[in-house]
Amino acid sequence: MIHFSPSQLQEIRAHAERAYPFECCGLLVGTRGGGDSVTVTRVVSSDNVRIDADGSGGRDRFEIDPQVRFDVMHALRGTDEDIVGHYHSHPDHPAEPSVHDIAMAFEPDMVWLIVSVVQGQSRDARAWKLNRDSDAVNDVTLIVEQG
Repeated sequence: MIHFSPSQLQEIRAHAERAYPFECCGLLVGTRGGGDSVTVTRVVSSDNVRIDADGSGGRDRFEIDPQVRFDVMHALRGTDEDIVGHYHSHPDHPAEPSVHDIAMAFEPDMVWLIVSVVQGQSRDARAWKLNRDSDAVNDVTLIVEQG
């Protein structure tokens, strides 16, 4: 399961709405608890640096800015926090991993939060985790906790 505060989830939803009709993306920083439990301590947004062959990019794919990831990894050295996941949006599509998402999910310890944005409005938010043994994705329980 993955734990968020209401403000963290709202921050991701707002990012998704601002980015529409393109995908937004970012990192989830937090701590790992017992079992598969993670607690998000902060959300780090990123520009979607995906550039398609036609120069457009970002409508149905995303790429987190490598510099953002590097900077976060550097800042987290020696702390109890770690990058525990990624988030991105699916403009006018369900909050479920696409075939491309699954193909690009090379970090099985990471949780993937996907937010569906329909006509510019954030809708469903769901969390997923890759099972490399079966190349399947498993639904992760998303818990929004008050303070």
